[in-house]
Amino acid sequence: MTAVVFDRLVASLSSRDARAEVCGAAVAAVVTRCADPKVLFIHRVSHDGDPWSGHLAFPGGRIEPDDSSDRHAAERETLEEVGLDLSAADMVGRLDDIAGHTIPLRVSCHVYGIDALPELTPNEEVEDVFALPLSTLADGSRHFEAEFEIRGERRAYSVIDTGVVGKPLLWGLTYRFVTQLLHHSGMGHGA
Repeated sequence: MTAVVFDRLVASLSSRDARAEVCGAAVAAVVTRCADPKVLFIHRVSHDGDPWSGHLAFPGGRIEPDDSSDRHAAERETLEEVGLDLSAADMVGRLDDIAGHTIPLRVSCHVYGIDALPELTPNEEVEDVFALPLSTLADGSRHFEAEFEIRGERRAYSVIDTGVVGKPLLWGLTYRFVTQLLHHSGMGHGA
């Protein structure tokens, strides 16, 4: 089989200008070049003081003063969090930046293509690292709404049940970036 879905993602992202603004954080969506592309996720360690404590996410974090760009921050954070050096990887494109609903922080997402995921070494911020096929993420039966309590207020959010035992639901900023990936790969709603 050929990498039709990955090729469609590349064509879609390379033919557009992402809505980019000044961001406070950056993440990397790492996608394998194969017939059923897989996307790299981290399961963040749970601890007080981290608004994304225990969540599923793409590797990334806050942009530091020494970062030359938000892309550089995404690459630096990916190397720090999972030991994956993206400096020589194929930068496929950039998704539209997203501002958090619960935390006023704008995040950029840079999409990278790699042939296969190497063995990764998570740091102390990461409980686990794993990859999911885009087809799993696109499965409509895995999409629904769930309630979360944020600062004492309960609210329903769109989520994906990844089906990975012991992992929380995928929601929030990462969910919104995943829906963009699915759209650009031709696998999302309205694609």
